[in-house]
Amino acid sequence: MTDTLFIIEDEALLGQELLRHFKRENWDATLAGTLADAERELLASTPQPLVVLSDMSLPDGSALDLLERLREAGHRSEWIFLTGYGSVPDSVRALRLGAHEFLEKPCPRDRLDLVVAGAARAARAHRRLEREQQAGSQRYRPEAMLGDSPANRQVQELLRRLAQAPFTSLLLAGETGTGKGLAARILHHTGARSEGPFVHLNCAALPRELIEAELFGHEAGAFTGAHGRHAGLFEQADGGTLFLDEIGDLDTHLQAKLLTAIEERSIRRLGGAREIRVDAQIIAATHRDLAACVAQGSFRADLYHRMSVFRIQLPPLRERPQDLEQLVPAFVAEFSAIAGKELQRIPDDMMAELKRYNWPGNVRELRNVIERSVLLSEGPQLSTRWLQLCTTSPCPIAWPGGPMLELPLDGSLTLDDIERRVIEHTLDRHDGNLSAAARTLGVSRETLRYRVQKYALQK
Repeated sequence: MTDTLFIIEDEALLGQELLRHFKRENWDATLAGTLADAERELLASTPQPLVVLSDMSLPDGSALDLLERLREAGHRSEWIFLTGYGSVPDSVRALRLGAHEFLEKPCPRDRLDLVVAGAARAARAHRRLEREQQAGSQRYRPEAMLGDSPANRQVQELLRRLAQAPFTSLLLAGETGTGKGLAARILHHTGARSEGPFVHLNCAALPRELIEAELFGHEAGAFTGAHGRHAGLFEQADGGTLFLDEIGDLDTHLQAKLLTAIEERSIRRLGGAREIRVDAQIIAATHRDLAACVAQGSFRADLYHRMSVFRIQLPPLRERPQDLEQLVPAFVAEFSAIAGKELQRIPDDMMAELKRYNWPGNVRELRNVIERSVLLSEGPQLSTRWLQLCTTSPCPIAWPGGPMLELPLDGSLTLDDIERRVIEHTLDRHDGNLSAAARTLGVSRETLRYRVQKYALQK
């Protein structure tokens, strides 16, 4: 879809020149020569143009007055002002009204192109956020945590209550696949911050150096490769929610910085000297026993107590098999629609087999199993043939005299997940000694060091 640009310029030659230029650059551009014409066309335009490029002062008034009236009418285009002179009151007023940029006439064409392109990116981001908020308010409700078991009803009730509470931090605990990400989105979209951004970071997915820059941002030149200023996730989540998944994998140094940010409600970018105020609620999730991690020294006690003021424990699926009565039909309907099938019946023997299964991968595993069954089944009902549930016990990995590591071989773990857990278990057994762990695993020390960095594991 072509990007839309609305130009307001009373100088006929300049207006036509701008119109021709942006049309050559594949913009869907429109020109108005007066504020009255501009107001009439902008109010009638559907959808609204991404960017408005306007002269500041026109014969029939100030473009700032027009912008203020349009903002009151719900107009959300990004505005760029061209002006032959600037004043502090006009600048302050324009910023208050959400203007994207001021440019002095005459403006170099390459500079103008960059600013207009940046305004279009900002407008697209804002509109995408609005669409996500609208969809989220309908999709993410406590009832989206499907199930009628007492344990699940208790989770739904906690989500309803906490969504209305002005909490600054909250902890979601539970095994992998129990729905912690869904719970976080429900808390955001049904709470007071639903109109703000929802920003997600998986703390296990990035090494420490990248996580620190992602969370807190950086100034230009803060480190090798930092060519420009970058607003971190804390700043991006301002006014909304920052969801930190797998917080138990966060480095202890970063745990201290995170605690400070939560308590002080401010952060400092890497390489920066200025404290930046941020207002974001923090939702953290983990599959680990953080109390045990505190006892082992791998998780800070002060951060654990701060995050645990509000805590929701999500029960595993094996403890609520009756919830399959709602989960299975919902997943069947979802994947049938995607596949263009009309599967209407779930055989009794299939439901019985699903209820007998232990579900080590929880709801995520169930979802994957139903997707496979729907895609491979023929006719109006599902077939147990395609369930392919793992009926064997988890695979134990152990060393003489040491504890066993149990890994479910049911498809709920990827090869990277298995490798990560084996390395983590081995490092724990050898108290973080890389050389000893490498000998146990039969790899070189450098190979193990690479894997430790790849999976952001602590030594």
